[in-house]
Amino acid sequence: MSTDRRDPQDSVPFGLRVGAALGWRFLVVVASLYVIGTIFGRLASLVVPLAIALLLAALLTPAVSFLTRHTFPRGFATFVVLVGGLAVLGGLLTFVVMTFVNGLPDLAAQLARSIDAVSDWLVNGPLQLSETQLREFADRIVKTLQENQTGITTSAITTAATVGETLVEMLLVLFALAFFLYDGPRIWQFLIRIVPGGPRRRVDVAGRRSLAALVSYVRATGAVAVVDALGIGIGLAILRVPLAVPLAALVFISAFVPIFGAVVAGGVAVLIALVANGPVTAAIALIIVIAVNQLESHVLQPFLLGRAVKLHPLSVVLAIASGLLVAGIAGALLAVPLLAVLNSAIRSLLSEADEHVAPADVHTSEPEESGPDEPGLDRESDEPSPA
Repeated sequence: MSTDRRDPQDSVPFGLRVGAALGWRFLVVVASLYVIGTIFGRLASLVVPLAIALLLAALLTPAVSFLTRHTFPRGFATFVVLVGGLAVLGGLLTFVVMTFVNGLPDLAAQLARSIDAVSDWLVNGPLQLSETQLREFADRIVKTLQENQTGITTSAITTAATVGETLVEMLLVLFALAFFLYDGPRIWQFLIRIVPGGPRRRVDVAGRRSLAALVSYVRATGAVAVVDALGIGIGLAILRVPLAVPLAALVFISAFVPIFGAVVAGGVAVLIALVANGPVTAAIALIIVIAVNQLESHVLQPFLLGRAVKLHPLSVVLAIASGLLVAGIAGALLAVPLLAVLNSAIRSLLSEADEHVAPADVHTSEPEESGPDEPGLDRESDEPSPA
């Protein structure tokens, strides 16, 4: 008498087994990402300055390498680049702040005149509001501010504490930047030792590809930011909009957050033009902002950023939105470079061409080194060459 002893797994449908295997693996990946995100969130005051220092190092490392190739010691080259960069940044910020402070009284006077004009329109215009209604509205605003005085004071104290934390983080950025510029190659060689010996060479190549993508991203974004700032700044200066130089600097800084940054900075410029010069000038300023944004979206970004990081526009938008939700402004700033780094590393690890590439052959200062030289990776389809 024989009994049928089949494996219990044989009674489970194949599709269900595959679905279960995919499901628990997906849950493990999500849980791992959640843990990593939680750790990074707790260490945000450390991670964000290090990430900003890495971005700045990607921008300044070619200058250090240039000086090193021309017989400068690496320590002295790092010192020159760091001090020179700080001098340029400090001079620019001082010029922008002084220009803003000097132009603020005229803007305040113009704002008062604009408020008087709006009040006159509300009283004598189509709405025909009475002066009593306007006075009650102003009194209501003052009463609301008085009732929320405690909250405003608390916010001011919180802002002061935030300023202190920001200064500490700026010092950390400066400290990390100095070591990234001076000792970057040795820091990378130390980190790569964690990887087991077998895949170490492939990971080394992928890491160098990622750094090349980061360098290309920072260069391309800086070029786009300069064009945006010059275009909008010159347009505002021609229209005689107050604070044209600080607004151009704001456009330059905001351009490092693709898509959203240009919209926010342009909106601020149009709003100041409306307050200071009226609706006609504001409409012309809006046309200038839209024209510059179209130039950025359809010419500069596809030509520069597309060549540098090879990211689809939808992935850029989703990355910025996710970074904004997770980590606010810092997340929006760092989302696209992080995506570019991951994209370049994954493409390198999956590439058959990079199996035979030596790490020393990848030059991180060259934009074309951000991806392996393999047909089909950068295009949706490659047409066969004619015989």
